[in-house]
Amino acid sequence: MLNDIVAISVLAAFPAALAAAAMSDFLTMKISNRLSLALVAAFFVLAPLVGLPWADLGMSLGAALIVFAVCFALFAANVMGGGDAKLLTAASLWFGFDQSLVTFLVLVAYAGGGVTLLFLLLRARADLVMSIGIPLPVSVVGTKKIPYGIAIALGGLIAFGASPVAILALKAF
Repeated sequence: MLNDIVAISVLAAFPAALAAAAMSDFLTMKISNRLSLALVAAFFVLAPLVGLPWADLGMSLGAALIVFAVCFALFAANVMGGGDAKLLTAASLWFGFDQSLVTFLVLVAYAGGGVTLLFLLLRARADLVMSIGIPLPVSVVGTKKIPYGIAIALGGLIAFGASPVAILALKAF
């Protein structure tokens, strides 16, 4: 029974946090630090409970630190927002230091390209879209930034099934 609760918590926490971050980024162009911290805390509580070995937990932390270093450089160069950098780092913990992390990051990059193209199109045609009665948030039409939290969420949701923590949680069923 407890194993089922832990497995369900693992399989729900990550997608829920990413979905909340994507919605927040879409509507406000901000990702709360609380979401990223909740993702980190959930990982450190749930990963050992689902059976992730301590060595793998350490490797996950190392992978997240590498992702953070790259994100920090992108943030310092004004290429990436701070919320996006923190969310990507927190999400990277869940993928560990293996092929699933590479898959996640590649999917985030592809999703980012798609989100960017979609937002450029929406901004170019915002008057037309709003004239037919579809409301667009001010964050879509009132800024030049791209809500990359959406891309992080899409990449994370698609790749999550291949993460070591999700695989261990799925074995509980």
